[in-house]
Amino acid sequence: MTAVEPSTRKRVLKVIFISLLLDLISFTFILPLFPKLLEFYRNSEAGDDSQSTLLAKILGGLNAYKSAFAKPIDSRYDIVLLGGALGSLFSLLQAIASPVIGHLSDKYGRRAALLASMAGNILSVLLWVVAVDFRTFLASRVVGGLSEGNVQLATAIATDISDESSRGSTMALIGACFSIAFTFGPALGAYLSSIATVAANPFATAASVSLSLIVLETVYLYFSLPETLPSQTEKKTTKTAAKPAAMTRTNSHFLLNFVHFAFLLFFSGMEFSLPFMTYDLFQYSSAQNGRLLGYVGLIASILQGGVTRRLPPLRTVRIGVTACLLAFVMLGRINTIGTLYLAATCLATTSATVVSGLNTLSSFEASESERGGKLGILRSYGQLGRGLGPILFTSVYWWAGREVAYNLGALGILGVTLLVFAGLKSPPGSLKKVESEKKEL
Repeated sequence: MTAVEPSTRKRVLKVIFISLLLDLISFTFILPLFPKLLEFYRNSEAGDDSQSTLLAKILGGLNAYKSAFAKPIDSRYDIVLLGGALGSLFSLLQAIASPVIGHLSDKYGRRAALLASMAGNILSVLLWVVAVDFRTFLASRVVGGLSEGNVQLATAIATDISDESSRGSTMALIGACFSIAFTFGPALGAYLSSIATVAANPFATAASVSLSLIVLETVYLYFSLPETLPSQTEKKTTKTAAKPAAMTRTNSHFLLNFVHFAFLLFFSGMEFSLPFMTYDLFQYSSAQNGRLLGYVGLIASILQGGVTRRLPPLRTVRIGVTACLLAFVMLGRINTIGTLYLAATCLATTSATVVSGLNTLSSFEASESERGGKLGILRSYGQLGRGLGPILFTSVYWWAGREVAYNLGALGILGVTLLVFAGLKSPPGSLKKVESEKKEL
């Protein structure tokens, strides 16, 4: 890899951080709004006299699904389940789109692929702004799922401009964007939803501010982001350049992809089940659940800023899956608020480590010409797990109860942990930074 000048790397990292923070804050606006937003559409479209609407048909299928369980499911969960179904749809669409976006970025450049992705994001949020019916809102989520490529492209750009010793800390910077955005974005979205400007769409204010952030991000990227794909930035001295030597891989991409899929399959199921569990055990309100998730985001951002970026990627993954296993074990047995927050601390540790570590490991196993595609496939496997996890986990939760669901989840994460410890190895380049720091000491 041709070394990137420190000033260029610093400038591009600044662009990545600011743009991704704008993108993720905009993305998280909608998360706390799902219950009220879907209630609004249900009240206007799914009454007794409107069974022919798309939303009425979806809710009918949902009620049929609920009736299959031996344990009655409170009707208050209808909206939560519908929101989960929309989240799964978004993730499954991402699983389809991510490899395509990644391969396009390898062929046409990161900048072109990112700006194309931003055009899709603008259309998605614009549809939300004008979504006076559920059909338009659903179209917004479909377009968003198929076009959202900012995270994986930011990851590819970060690897383009980072050498082996700095790649882990760069990935941690991307993870910090997630933690910061998920700490403040949902609260801001909830506040904006209280400001009514359009009667036909009570959430138009939040959607409009979200759209403004996306447009601002797009303009900023257009004027500030240079191309970072090495094949397009390096000057070729001859028309027939020598082919790069085949790289030696330490870990197979299949194993990395499978670990990502299996981890998120169980982890996302646990995440989605938390509001059900806290309500059943402690009668938590939405505000209390919001504070719990805010605590997780705050701890995760502190860890990513001060700990994760200093560790080799394999070690961060091992720490994360171990913390996830402890969280599953505790959540299957908790009966106090204190234990809940102890488990939440483990969840924060997991959020701060596993995905960023796997992204870094995958980047070490891909050459410059295929990095976007390989990272896209890794994300695709993860999004597939994220799409299936909530459906499968909550089904077990209602069929067999909390203890069985979390115990089975713990067994699943135990399998992932064994794969991580026994199957994955540290690429030689990922240890260079640690070795240099030891020499300095």
